[in-house]
Amino acid sequence: MRRIALSLLFLAQCSLAHAEPVHGIAMHGEPALGADYTHFPYVNPEVKKGGRINYGVVGTFDSLNSFVLKGMRTTARGIWDPEYGNLFYESLMSRSSDEPFSLYGLLAETVEWDEDRTFIQFNLNPKARWHDGKPVTADDVIFSFNLLQEKGRPPYNKRLAVVEKMEKVGDNSVRFTFNDKANRETPLILAMSPILPQHAVDPAKFDQTSLEIPVGSGPYKIKSIKPGEKIVYARDPDYWGKDIPAKVGFDNYDEISVTYFLQDSTLFEAFKKGDVDVYPDGDSGHWERAYDFPAVKNGDVVREVFQPGLPSGMLGFVFNTRRPIFADAKVREALSLAFDFEWVNKNLYGGAFKRSQSFWQNSTLGAFGNAADERELALLGPAKDRIAPEILAGTYAMPVSDGSGADRKVLRQAVSLLAEAGYAIKGGKMVDNTGKQLTFEVMTQNEGQEKMAIAYQRALALIGIQMSIRTVDDAQYQARSNSFDYDMIVKAYTSSLSPGAEQFNRWESSSRDAQGSFNYAGVADPDIDRMIEALASARSLEDFQAAVRAYDRLLVAGHYVVPLYHIGEQWVARWTHIGRPEKSPLYGYQLPVWWDARAQ
Repeated sequence: MRRIALSLLFLAQCSLAHAEPVHGIAMHGEPALGADYTHFPYVNPEVKKGGRINYGVVGTFDSLNSFVLKGMRTTARGIWDPEYGNLFYESLMSRSSDEPFSLYGLLAETVEWDEDRTFIQFNLNPKARWHDGKPVTADDVIFSFNLLQEKGRPPYNKRLAVVEKMEKVGDNSVRFTFNDKANRETPLILAMSPILPQHAVDPAKFDQTSLEIPVGSGPYKIKSIKPGEKIVYARDPDYWGKDIPAKVGFDNYDEISVTYFLQDSTLFEAFKKGDVDVYPDGDSGHWERAYDFPAVKNGDVVREVFQPGLPSGMLGFVFNTRRPIFADAKVREALSLAFDFEWVNKNLYGGAFKRSQSFWQNSTLGAFGNAADERELALLGPAKDRIAPEILAGTYAMPVSDGSGADRKVLRQAVSLLAEAGYAIKGGKMVDNTGKQLTFEVMTQNEGQEKMAIAYQRALALIGIQMSIRTVDDAQYQARSNSFDYDMIVKAYTSSLSPGAEQFNRWESSSRDAQGSFNYAGVADPDIDRMIEALASARSLEDFQAAVRAYDRLLVAGHYVVPLYHIGEQWVARWTHIGRPEKSPLYGYQLPVWWDARAQ
């Protein structure tokens, strides 16, 4: 046996030694673009760089460090930013927005890995430089992962937990060898991690928020800062990566500013005046009624609708199951039934929305509309016995009310479920067996959420439940979200065609009590843990699809969220001096590839 083991070890080492460098990697299959690709298909490679763009956001900022808990939600936008682009810091590889989950070389020019994904080696681009001109080195990569493990926030602080060995290979490469906790997504997650300059970071001060301008490697430098109000970036003309294929057609402005507003209404007024150039809109009523100002009428502002090829995701009122009142799934289901979506959709949104029934609706990954097959049932195992038959059949849906805001039939269903959980209506109040009324608070952060909450409050009052509403400012909302200090909260769970590591931070047991995690519902369920592991470890598309559907069914069956709505569209208004490519990729519009038409 020992001889066989040694032979296998020798073969494995030979395999590692002969791994071929590749330009890109994909979660499943091969990247769509070959090694000779010159740019991503959704950019304009001929665009002339110049001009400026002004973004607007609601909130404030007090930090330039996105990677620690204190700065998690109050870091200046653009530093490390999926919407505006990673303007300041970079990762080893860059994600294509036109593929479910494919990465191409950025700081790492090439990578090497084996078929079983037991390791990955990043070979750095020798041209890569920090803003101060020093080269990006293998030592920087090792330093970054070690520092983030010690002082970083979730999920960065956990990424070395799946690494058996991190070692420098030659002068310009780093190899990560994985332990048995890793899965097939692990190499891609490491590839998207931020890389920091060892020579310019003081580890002793790293976990503190700061507005001291750091050193990055990205396409922009920080030009000016007004704490809490505005940050301005200037494009670095000496940016090392401006000609590599993954960056062609990106970073097109000479200057990018991000201005902060206390309220969305104030932000929109700034957009109308031209102080903000782009306004993504998520409110159907606002989208229909608010664009009657002169710049729209004369064509200086255009409204556009984008159709991404993405699953619905889930927007909803989230139960904090850490609270005893929400520990029983029957209570959560009853409270979900009581929300009159039809009334809300008609009276608040003009009937613009569709009810969300699952987390991956409108895709082959979703449980809704798709019955569980043998592969999925085998994966669920005994867990299938605690899932309602209609959820397994793919036919489960939230009830459709009469739209009156007081549908007696639906409310009777809710009351019946609450009775099974030990509640009864006495003296007009829904009380438990000690006579205590079912009471909770929903925390909201803006007027739109508050309107939905008021409608919900009114419906619950009809069956004796007291729901209070507390609307808080952005800073308090983020602080209380981080520490799970709420009964109920409104949150959106975006869904991609390649769910993976982000699910650990949203629903896996270890994230339940991790401050700053996205496990807002406080879920700790071994079966959910198994499904997350299964989807992250799946080798074939068939196994992956089965795992995501099974996972979706468990989330729906747990009634952790009162499902709200989705639209399947993206609404964006822009001033016409901001141009964009004709093609929009799989994931929808991409602001980092737009440009200033005045510079063309």
